[in-house]
Amino acid sequence: LQNVRIDPSSMSFSMWKDIPVPFYMSVYLFEVLNPKETLQGAKPALNQRGPYVYREFRYKTNITFHDNDTVSFLEYRQLFFQPDMSNGSEEEYIVVPNILMMGAAVMMENLPNFVKFLLSGALAGLKQEAFMNRTVREILWGYEDPLLDTINTIVPGLIPFKGKFGLFVEFNNSNSGLFTVYTGMKNISRVHMVDSWNGLKKVNYWQSSECNMINGTTGEMWPPFMSPTSLEFYSPDACRSMTLVYEQSRKFKGVPTYRFVAPKTLFANGTDYPPNEGFCPCMQSGIQNISTCRLKAPMFISHPHFYNADPALVDAVEGLHPSKDQHALFLDVHPMTGIPMNCSIKLQLNQYIKRVSGIIQTGKIKPVVLPLLWFAESGSIEGAVLKQFYTNLVLIPSLMDYLQYIFFGLSVPLVISAAVLM
Repeated sequence: LQNVRIDPSSMSFSMWKDIPVPFYMSVYLFEVLNPKETLQGAKPALNQRGPYVYREFRYKTNITFHDNDTVSFLEYRQLFFQPDMSNGSEEEYIVVPNILMMGAAVMMENLPNFVKFLLSGALAGLKQEAFMNRTVREILWGYEDPLLDTINTIVPGLIPFKGKFGLFVEFNNSNSGLFTVYTGMKNISRVHMVDSWNGLKKVNYWQSSECNMINGTTGEMWPPFMSPTSLEFYSPDACRSMTLVYEQSRKFKGVPTYRFVAPKTLFANGTDYPPNEGFCPCMQSGIQNISTCRLKAPMFISHPHFYNADPALVDAVEGLHPSKDQHALFLDVHPMTGIPMNCSIKLQLNQYIKRVSGIIQTGKIKPVVLPLLWFAESGSIEGAVLKQFYTNLVLIPSLMDYLQYIFFGLSVPLVISAAVLM
């Protein structure tokens, strides 16, 4: 118990502060093979490109202990491209939706026609089209786009940021917000549980108190002596708490673990799973609208390739092949300590695109939730850390158990001899 508390003297503190596990983020982009046909109303045909693999380093700063058994910290992420592990380079060109333009068009759909006319004229002047051909580096990490300033001029505050635009532009060298979690010094059953995030006990993105709750841990460790039921964590990237359910008991390189997976209800809509009604407005089951925490942009998250989603989402495009082996997420956690031994967290980012009356650049595009990319953050304990785990949590307990039987066996003749002498 002393070694799993968040305490500078505990065995797990250095692991908690600077995660020694080699994490990798593998990114897969979806290339649109028929952009001209899609613009005329055809079904989009997609081709998965990648993976583009990045070594991920995580470390905590501003660690501050408080008197109420909590500690606050900022956790930063740094990502470095790994060419030898990737299937392609960051300089490759890929045809994808013009994410900024198509997003702004949908966001402006209900504005007056003259506003949309202004945007349409501005798009023509800037030679902006519904699909763009850009490098992997630009799509992920950002590119300069004069459209940002133009949109903010036409509709001030619609997209309230400046500079580069990219899907992961704020992901690298950034923190995930100020977390305050319990240390377990007074109550070990609360260790790693989130007390607040950015000073909030609950968020205000969603339509119900239940959906706004910040539950569980930060997703790195859990309280010890876990039961084979479920685990929870709060994800700033998904703007919500997530619950994973127990699937089976396993062993990771000799260390016993519980495997937790995502239930089919994780991204279900409110019709199929009423507790999720607070995450609506919803579309089909299997995708979650995150527009309320993404500047009202028409963005959705899901499992990769719409795994566990309504088949209509897969049928609306060509080129998706959902499968449990490739697209399901999992966490293998050592139940005695609550420390993950092996994990792969996978999410897909999607954009809702459609024809918007008054903006000619949207052509005759039919309404569709179009996958942009999916990524997997994976890591497993190995090397000296794994050896230490195996020795302390498997080998020594097994040896003690074995010695217990030996001592019991030796004690039986002594007891009998003592009884005879009496």
